[in-house]
Amino acid sequence: MEEIGAFEAKTHLSQLLARGAEGESFLITKHGKPMARLVPDDRRSREKIESAAERLRGLRGVMKSGGLEALLEARHEGHRY
Repeated sequence: MEEIGAFEAKTHLSQLLARGAEGESFLITKHGKPMARLVPDDRRSREKIESAAERLRGLRGVMKSGGLEALLEARHEGHRY
């Protein structure tokens, strides 16, 4: 976890929020003492997990309906994202 001084955190809050949205965490200090943590929102992580699970459920349906060829096509589809 990266340590950031309070003044720097205030000055660059927009950048820190963008980096936090990507999964980074920060310890905000004041005069070298830990004061707060900026961490990614757990709900965002849950949304990503739920989205991945839904895609996996879709692949299960593809496997039941078309076998290996369908799975390979689905894998190829995934490379487009």
